[in-house]
Amino acid sequence: MASKVKRLLIGKPMKSAELEGEKLGRLKALAVLSSDALSSVAYGTEQILIVLLAVGTVAFWYSIPISIAVLALLLILVSSYRQTIFAYPTGGGAYIVAKNNLGVSTGLLAGGSLLIDYILTVAVSSSAGTDAITSAFPALHNYKVLIAILMITFLTIMNLRGVTESASVLAIPIYLFVIAIFILILSGVVKYITGGAVAAAPDMEAASTNISLFLLLKAFSSGCSALTGVEAMSNAVPNFREPSEKNAAATLAMMGGILGVMFLGISLLAYWYGVVPNGKETVVSQIAGAVFGRGMVYYLIQGVTALILFLAANTAYAAFPLLAYMLAKDKFMPRMFLVRGDRLGFSNGIIILGVLSALLVLIFGGDTSSLIPLYAIGVFIPFTLSQLGMMIRWMKLKPPGWLWKFAVNTVGMLTTLMITMIFLITKFSQVWMVFIFLPTVMYIFHKIHKHYLITADELRIDIHTEKPKAKGNTIIVPVAGITRVVMHSLSYAKSMTDHVVAVYVGFNDEDIKLMEKKWAEWDPGVRLIVHRSSYRSVIRPLVKFVDTVEWKQSENDHVTILIPQFIPRHWWENILHNQTSIMLRAYFINRKDVVITTVPYHFQQ
Repeated sequence: MASKVKRLLIGKPMKSAELEGEKLGRLKALAVLSSDALSSVAYGTEQILIVLLAVGTVAFWYSIPISIAVLALLLILVSSYRQTIFAYPTGGGAYIVAKNNLGVSTGLLAGGSLLIDYILTVAVSSSAGTDAITSAFPALHNYKVLIAILMITFLTIMNLRGVTESASVLAIPIYLFVIAIFILILSGVVKYITGGAVAAAPDMEAASTNISLFLLLKAFSSGCSALTGVEAMSNAVPNFREPSEKNAAATLAMMGGILGVMFLGISLLAYWYGVVPNGKETVVSQIAGAVFGRGMVYYLIQGVTALILFLAANTAYAAFPLLAYMLAKDKFMPRMFLVRGDRLGFSNGIIILGVLSALLVLIFGGDTSSLIPLYAIGVFIPFTLSQLGMMIRWMKLKPPGWLWKFAVNTVGMLTTLMITMIFLITKFSQVWMVFIFLPTVMYIFHKIHKHYLITADELRIDIHTEKPKAKGNTIIVPVAGITRVVMHSLSYAKSMTDHVVAVYVGFNDEDIKLMEKKWAEWDPGVRLIVHRSSYRSVIRPLVKFVDTVEWKQSENDHVTILIPQFIPRHWWENILHNQTSIMLRAYFINRKDVVITTVPYHFQQ
């Protein structure tokens, strides 16, 4: 039954040879890997206005130069990450750049930040998408957490079906969003020019005397939340069709251009139409209502905005498993992240991402404003380290034209470092958890790495001198009576060795005498050892007996405990059997020099 449900949700397994067919062309990659960055149009401007609102609506004029400054940083980041793509076509982005140029620990800092950021991406996107829905349908406000978790579940299943299939399905709403926002911007500009704006924009002179540099920097750093997701192309270069690096660089440029136009357009409309952010309705919702009224076009824009905010999480689903794979390849994460699933994706990474992001939504109650600062700083740390790593690379290699590349990375590094510091200073109460998460994640990375190194040293053998040694086998079979299951288990044990002993633990003299009498009558050719348990424990007497056998036989024989197990026809019948066998396995599995094996007996009816 479980297998049928899995096939229905995920689809049939794919051959390894079909992996090349799962690679993405530019249009599908733009949809899959740009959804995070493009979706930030829906809340980037709003984050700027929320900060400026502390002074008053007259300060909203500053949202325009701040938006232009954000676009300048976007241009620097796009240029820098294009260089990263060509320098490191195997992917990995900030993690690989920082590890190769700044050291392993710095690389782990970048990698850990990105992993946390991708988890936050899914949580923020699902929460923001829910906000768009509840803006249009306020009656659903109390169900925002449930809606967000349902969407995370949907995206997890879609990505488990494979990159190409998820891209084919998710590309349509993403391109609809781009078209809808461009229509909104064009219509809004035309309506404003023709004098149809419903609210007068505050003038520049009123704003200029009422704001501090500190507040401007804070608003700028908040607006930079629109730049999250820019790094995804450099992390996921292996997902592109050949030539992968050229396709990735071209897609990154396309994404930067579209994002820049949409972000500046929304900022202009928000200023022109006098939009004031509030907790019950998003800025995009207010602009759409002012331009089109609360008609069909408004609900269409809200619908596709909600979809893109949900689907922004898909960028993380594409990048998180690849980054986890690279960390696992370097022995800093569990090996399970190296395994491709039935549909050739890194299924374990996809599932873990979905589970952790759903937990975050539950913990924060789907509150987007609480998550965005933590989300933004999680990506600006890797931004800064990646730029610094590329600076070191150019200084070491000095390829033709390296000074220009060095200058681009230097400006980018200084800018992103400044934004990171602004975030830490101005939003410390919201981002302090980074100082707990990142050291904890890095500590876990080092502990995993140390474990794998120690394990490898212990398992390594000298193939020239160390050979398998033949030893005998003493098999101990715990029995509870004389049944077909016991007969089946003893038959199997005797097929491997003549040193087989059955052990029976009785709780009273009457049961013990009856068992000894029946065993003598049956005479299976196996010696029966009987122990009386005064405290009604099966495990204690058995442990003492195993210790005695191990002490006597371990030099010449392996000591094996062979446990009979019922296999009923229906899953629920397991509750009625095997309780003692489960306890025995749980106890003896940790015993050194004792082998645990199970002999299943399948019920016929």
